[in-house]
Amino acid sequence: MESLVLGLDYLLVSPNSKLLLHHKTIRSVNYIDWIVLVGTLLLIVLYGAWKTRKNKDLDSYLKGNAENWATIGLSIMATQASAITFLSTPGQAYESGMGFVQFYFGLPLAMIIISIFILPIYYKLKVFTAYQYLEQRFDVKVRAFTAFLFLVSRGLAAGITIYAPAIILSSLLDWNLQLTCLVVGGLVIIYTVSGGSRAVSLTQKWQMAVIMAGMFAAFYFVLQSFPEQVGLKEGIDIAGRLGKMKLIDLSVDPKNRYTLFSGLIGGLFLFVSYFGTDQSQVQRYLGGKSLTESRLGLMFNGLLKIPMQFFILLVGAMVFVSFQFNKPPIIFNTSATNVETQKQAELVEIESAYNEVYQEKRAALSSWLENGTQDFGVISALQEEQDALRKDYKDKMLSMDANYVQKDSDYIFLTFVLNFLPTGLIGLLLAVIFSAAMSSTAGELNALASTTTIDYYKKFWSKGEDTAKDLKVSKWLTIIWGFLAILIALTAGLFENLIQLVNILGSLFYGTILGVFLLAFFFKKVGAKAAFIGAIVGQVFVLLLHLLTVMKYIELSYLLYNIIASTIVVLIGLLLENLLFNTSLKNK
Repeated sequence: MESLVLGLDYLLVSPNSKLLLHHKTIRSVNYIDWIVLVGTLLLIVLYGAWKTRKNKDLDSYLKGNAENWATIGLSIMATQASAITFLSTPGQAYESGMGFVQFYFGLPLAMIIISIFILPIYYKLKVFTAYQYLEQRFDVKVRAFTAFLFLVSRGLAAGITIYAPAIILSSLLDWNLQLTCLVVGGLVIIYTVSGGSRAVSLTQKWQMAVIMAGMFAAFYFVLQSFPEQVGLKEGIDIAGRLGKMKLIDLSVDPKNRYTLFSGLIGGLFLFVSYFGTDQSQVQRYLGGKSLTESRLGLMFNGLLKIPMQFFILLVGAMVFVSFQFNKPPIIFNTSATNVETQKQAELVEIESAYNEVYQEKRAALSSWLENGTQDFGVISALQEEQDALRKDYKDKMLSMDANYVQKDSDYIFLTFVLNFLPTGLIGLLLAVIFSAAMSSTAGELNALASTTTIDYYKKFWSKGEDTAKDLKVSKWLTIIWGFLAILIALTAGLFENLIQLVNILGSLFYGTILGVFLLAFFFKKVGAKAAFIGAIVGQVFVLLLHLLTVMKYIELSYLLYNIIASTIVVLIGLLLENLLFNTSLKNK
């Protein structure tokens, strides 16, 4: 195994005094890691395709075959927990601490609301998609518009769930980005087309097993990378003193993304919309053996998700502690950058200062561990200085290359994996990333095909009952959505922290969808016209709001988009119904 080298690698690439500056982690993936990676992925894909090869009708293909609560719960978790979760979340904790866990505090409440109010309606009506209910409650326009919002948001997200691990793996391991996207997308298409919803659910169970085994192994080796006198207790103490273990933020400032308020309220709205109205999740529990099994699956997800996210964040916080004793690179994104020769001296000067501060901080930390006499405030100040130098370095890189991406938190965890995990386990962790990407993408493609088949093809083009033809169309739609997701992945650009990007995309559309369903479930007097206009107004308003946020005219957490959009849809719907339409509806 090659030794690991951290630092600068300068390569002269042209006669005009320009350098291609690499910040490179040099470590090849061993053939044993390749065997573990490829073997794990092929086993999952072949198992899913073989076990579900006998699907003969649209019902079993789109809903599955009477799943139990454990399969439902794990499938729900796997659909939500993409590769982005396992790449970005540890980096989030490394840079910002454990506060991101507050994002999930509204989840158990959302599961209770869905189990009591929403799930029984779906079971009673025996729907394939959540949007079929909207036509029965309102009309076809509301159904088609809401389904369209889902297709847009989930179609984009499917591409990002492929792109996210591909861009990071290709950057750190010098893999071809386009080929990596094609491999991930192609493997997903194979077993999703072959077995439909049943294949997705079965493979997701094994993928979750691989994912959690890999994360526990990574956590063990994070602790092993600590000095002898430092264990988990000391690691948590150090992380806490350096501001990484704060779980609860009681602030009500809308500028703060992750607070108790935004998690309980904003997260509640987001999760009710996502799990209650997003077909990629609804489809996971519509195929349950019974209403009780589906409810248990939802509650299983609600109770286990927060501990799982806490654990993943804790891994990131402990990686931060490890890099207190094992010098981290000044930047984690290894992408090459063009830098003029005369400018490189400025970068070297910043990195030299960074290294000196790190060594001084490490010595102070060792002194604190040995005798406790060292003032920890000195260590905190040195950490702040180190962070400031890291920021200066990235700012300087950006000034030299406008295309340089400063945000590199998505690369932190994988950098640790490549540095500190033994041969074989690196392959397992890479399999974790691919498995997570495949599990969430498979759920999304299955849901996109279901919605297109049921809410558009069966509704507007083929209203007859030709089972064989409908099944064939659904498979072809899965293939088409798969290729569209790959196309989006191939043309996507890296945007800040990837887990935030997926959540932002969801928040842009889920609030409107939730508002429509709230009108349908709880405001029986509101008719189709009022609901349709309310949905359009709500969607336009939240898109304008996000545009103003991006342009820095206002500062607002994206979690609040769900509250704002759903509230606007409900208020506009109620006002229009009472003032203009005054429709009298039967309670359906």
